Amino acid sequence: MSLELQDVSQVVDGLLQIAPTDLVLEKGTMNVLLGPTSSGKTSLMRLMAGLDKPSTGRIFSSGVDVTHQRVQQRNVAMVYQEFINYPGMTVYDNIASPLRLQGQTKVDVDRQVRATAEMLKLTPVLQRRPLDLSGGQQQRCALARALVKGAELVLLDEPLANLDYKLREELRAEIPRIFEQAGSIFVYATTEPEEALLLGGNTATLWEGQVTQFGSTLSVYRQPETLTTARVFSDPPMNSIVVTKTADTLSLNDGAVLRVRNQWAVLSDGTYTLGFRAHHLKILSPETVEQASQAFQLRCTVVAIEVTGSETFLHLRYGELIWVAITPGLQKMAVGDAVDVWLDVAQLFLFDGVGCLVADGAGVI
Repeated sequence: MSLELQDVSQVVDGLLQIAPTDLVLEKGTMNVLLGPTSSGKTSLMRLMAGLDKPSTGRIFSSGVDVTHQRVQQRNVAMVYQEFINYPGMTVYDNIASPLRLQGQTKVDVDRQVRATAEMLKLTPVLQRRPLDLSGGQQQRCALARALVKGAELVLLDEPLANLDYKLREELRAEIPRIFEQAGSIFVYATTEPEEALLLGGNTATLWEGQVTQFGSTLSVYRQPETLTTARVFSDPPMNSIVVTKTADTLSLNDGAVLRVRNQWAVLSDGTYTLGFRAHHLKILSPETVEQASQAFQLRCTVVAIEVTGSETFLHLRYGELIWVAITPGLQKMAVGDAVDVWLDVAQLFLFDGVGCLVADGAGVI
């Protein structure tokens, strides 16, 4: 089974919601739609499901054109971030409901409900009602009902967004195992880059209704093809600065110079954008001075500090730019302090004038 979108777009009231999109999703794969709120994730999933019709293009399921098929004619299941269960039914009956609608025998229904409940750790609560469950158990119930349906395509629209941290972490760890056993095509929407990395599989990055890149999750993260993709797949968004390349040097606006080699050195002279993620912008300390002496040093000013517990987010001003550095532990700094930072040059990205990746950190010294 495969799902293929060919030049699929959507225009609503004259506004482009989904730019022309080509995607091929294969059976047994986890496919993450990653993008900020209103980037088009839900709109794209509704097109895949048949809830909405595309303005242009066609959708194929295993080679069959299903563009104009209603959602009821497709073997699709969808789970939303809200807990959509039948409150008057037990967990058992909630999970069994799609099987009964399919006209399956009582024996087959019981076997599948119990197998799915066991997989999702719901066996002890099968005779309870959803409102008597924890948030995580309620979402598991919704997942179980989608999985037991045997749908070829399972769409999950930010299914963990309303859960607390502990429950999100628990289900994030379980979901890849659950999906691997099910063997369907899974499409999972999220705003969180970390969640995409944890789920693995493939990732499509979205920005303003456009799929900017699609491929294996690690390859999209490690080699973003555009600055837009890099910003979508970074939390906080990727830091950047405009630089001027001349021969074997990159010059910043304050006169700082970074010498380059290999693929960077042979690029045409001109203006580029240098990008780097927050955890690759390091704060100098006595034990890192020796390492920093081999790196690219800059002087910044602290403009804000966010402590998350195990990490500190430092908002730094460099010229007119604001960057974010993620550092371990609690940093003894105050707003207004001048700090020396260094860039992990092996983790730099260089983008051309239209935002396309032209080189990565392998060519910097």
